[in-house]
Amino acid sequence: MPTVSLSYRFRQPFHVPADVAFRWCTDYQPTDGKLFSERHRRTVRWLNEDTAILTDTTYPAGRPQPIRRLIRIRRSERAWTNTHLDGPFRHSQFWYCVVADGARRSHLEFVGLHLESSARRLSKAEVARRAEELRKSDSDEWRRYLAPALEREVSGPSRGKGGRSTA
Repeated sequence: MPTVSLSYRFRQPFHVPADVAFRWCTDYQPTDGKLFSERHRRTVRWLNEDTAILTDTTYPAGRPQPIRRLIRIRRSERAWTNTHLDGPFRHSQFWYCVVADGARRSHLEFVGLHLESSARRLSKAEVARRAEELRKSDSDEWRRYLAPALEREVSGPSRGKGGRSTA
């Protein structure tokens, strides 16, 4: 089976300062699963202060499907990577960076380097269409679920986390 390489990117604005957004995004917790649109369970194992292994379990067709991800955090750059260690998109890598847009706003720069198996070789048009589907799906997840949760949690009365984060 050929492996297809799909690259895509997007930006997601935040109505919070960059340092706040970055801390929220990289504070991985077992309760993070509640943030996603699909049923999702997470375990977190920190290897050191800037490296974690996340085991995310989703339930396609009602069956558990665990996926391990290696997270590398670069605090000085407000950036991190997420590399799939196994699962259907093994070796795919996702890059994130939170950029300041003034004192009270920021945005996420996201780059997806997605690998998947295909039953056949895809045309350039098919690769472009599939990359666009992934871009839309991932950006929708951030727009509809993750960014609103970030803004709600950091501006709420407790100004605390409530135990959450993203991949």
